[in-house]
Amino acid sequence: MARYVFGVTRAAVVPDLTAERRWCIVLARDRRYDGAFVYAVRSTGIYCRPSCPSRRPGRDQVAFFPVPEAAEAAGFRPCRRCHSAEPGGRPDPRVPLVREVCRLIDAHPDEPARLATLAARMRTTPHRLLRAFRGVLGISPRQYHDARRIDRFKAGLRAGRRVSPALYDAGYSSPSRVYERSHLRLGMTPATYRRGAPGVPLAYTVVPCPLGQLLVAATERGICRIALGSGVTTLEAGLRAEFPAAELRRGGADSALGGWVEQVLRYLDGRAQQLDLPLDIRATAFQQRVWEALRKIPYGRTRSYSEVARAIGRPRATRAVARACATNPAALVIPCHRVVRADGALGGYRWGIERKQALLARERAH
Repeated sequence: MARYVFGVTRAAVVPDLTAERRWCIVLARDRRYDGAFVYAVRSTGIYCRPSCPSRRPGRDQVAFFPVPEAAEAAGFRPCRRCHSAEPGGRPDPRVPLVREVCRLIDAHPDEPARLATLAARMRTTPHRLLRAFRGVLGISPRQYHDARRIDRFKAGLRAGRRVSPALYDAGYSSPSRVYERSHLRLGMTPATYRRGAPGVPLAYTVVPCPLGQLLVAATERGICRIALGSGVTTLEAGLRAEFPAAELRRGGADSALGGWVEQVLRYLDGRAQQLDLPLDIRATAFQQRVWEALRKIPYGRTRSYSEVARAIGRPRATRAVARACATNPAALVIPCHRVVRADGALGGYRWGIERKQALLARERAH
């Protein structure tokens, strides 16, 4: 049985969600994903909607279920604060339109997602369609088309298909473009991804820092993950979940990784105010724009989510900006802790609200 929000299932609008993506949605309390899944907390035995206002548990205490019935079958009971067993949500007239366009794009993967063509088929204007798409998903129809195409390509590679048949089946007209930009979407070449990325070297280290434990991981191109936490085991488990097929090894202080870690520690100690480090991270076009805007926020200053949205030319994409902050894989280098709510409240933070408060206090003090 599917649960509904805004009159349609959220899962029908967006591609399949990974566990890491679901966790980021929970941290952001993104109401638009209510109905796509629920999360359960092992320590309390309760399951909640993604937007539940309750205090967020530790990641190691959370399990995800596609529908409330699955959570209840596993022994969890519904939350009384968010009424997670009941369908709900205020109707949003944009969602049905976006859902139909997504279905249309998925049904014709070989056709370009031209805004004028899609708008004509939906009997609306290109401007209205683009605003609805960006308001609901945070991206344009063309970006959705590109994301779904790369998803089909990756699925073909995982199924064992050779690269050329997989890319043509996914809707690509030639190999050049997918190879040209594969590192932005796959983090590696298509052939390597097809083999599950065995042997891809990824060095990491976990060191104590003023905020608990600091994990820094890097490929040959640059830093791919910076995480903050309380336990080494939890941080390492998160890294393995993000890169399950990579060849993980602990790095030493004499390597390039050691130098990057030292720069991060200098920043946390207040001895440095900038972190200009190489990054090797995957991102959508929208995430890239948000993260670039975050890196321009001065040390010791903050911006609201709406101010960041205006800075990237998307004043109505406040919630999409919040999601981009919640999915930031490189804490501190991309300073998402400098983004707060319009009323001055801290809002959420992927690595814990207490750490966000401490970071802002340290920056202001220096």
